[in-house]
Amino acid sequence: MIKLKLMVNDNRHELEIEPHEILSDVLQKKLGLTGVRISCGKGECGACTILLDGKPVPACMMLAMQAEGKEILTIEGLGNYDNLHPIQEAFVEEHGFQCGFCTPGVILSTKNLLETNPNSSPSEIAMSLSGHICRCGAYPKIIKSVQKAAEKLEKNNGGK
Repeated sequence: MIKLKLMVNDNRHELEIEPHEILSDVLQKKLGLTGVRISCGKGECGACTILLDGKPVPACMMLAMQAEGKEILTIEGLGNYDNLHPIQEAFVEEHGFQCGFCTPGVILSTKNLLETNPNSSPSEIAMSLSGHICRCGAYPKIIKSVQKAAEKLEKNNGGK
């Protein structure tokens, strides 16, 4: 066992883990962050996407110890039921999800996209989210949700 210090959703955690433990498993099973979905285990579906120092990363493709000293954001750290983030609001308003399994990863990738390219075209949105598999086929509503999120963020930031 090794000691691991993680900064997750602005909270410090000190854990004992095995050196071979995968980040997605540690986040979900040891920290109870169920928004980090565990699905393919190969980095192909996007369900376990987190933001690591602001960049989308499949948590199933990293050893937990590789995240030490980095900032991790999961969907639980973005907003909550009583205080949704504007991106989450947009997904609710535009029905950008059906079963919701892929939604946490999609929302976190959307956050990164809109921070780097707030005026993304539908094709840029689709390309940016191409690493996410939505089994329900909600892709058109996801794109509309991202566009609505961009509008909300623009309005909240006063056009800045």
